[in-house]
Amino acid sequence: MADTTVKVDPAVRDRLLVLARERGLTMRDLIAELAGATPTQEELRQRYEETKAYVEKHFLGRPYTEEDEKAGEKLWADLAAGRIGEVQ
Repeated sequence: MADTTVKVDPAVRDRLLVLARERGLTMRDLIAELAGATPTQEELRQRYEETKAYVEKHFLGRPYTEEDEKAGEKLWADLAAGRIGEVQ
């Protein structure tokens, strides 16, 4: 495998080195791990479509709508704010 040099600020290099050492990895392996664990925009789009299809099939029994998305966003916001389970 051919190597490639990536130029970063010294502070970034030092942080990568600390992260790698803490995980018992080389910096090469850490960067490969980070790259492999970070989805591309296309992978995120594909994951969204697969999740949407699953929800439609197993939970809704109908197409997922913009209203469903808004309701889901509100639910997450309410959960994060601790509003779920409160007496209204």
